[in-house]
Amino acid sequence: MVTIASTEAKTHFGALLDTAQRTPVIIEKKGRPIAVLISEHEYAAFQQFKLKALKADLKAGIEQADQEILLDIETV
Repeated sequence: MVTIASTEAKTHFGALLDTAQRTPVIIEKKGRPIAVLISEHEYAAFQQFKLKALKADLKAGIEQADQEILLDIETV
């Protein structure tokens, strides 16, 4: 993973895009991380990961509802 200052990111944006195709790039402002630039491929993989996790959570919830295992708001 590469870290770059926001001012340098603006100045070398084309190179930054090339770097992001190989590895995530953390962009910092005043020494604090503010963003991470990743390739489209990595973004798509992350979206698929999130979708898979959501589907698993929904499936578990439906199975609990089918078994009439219901929780009140205080338990959650």
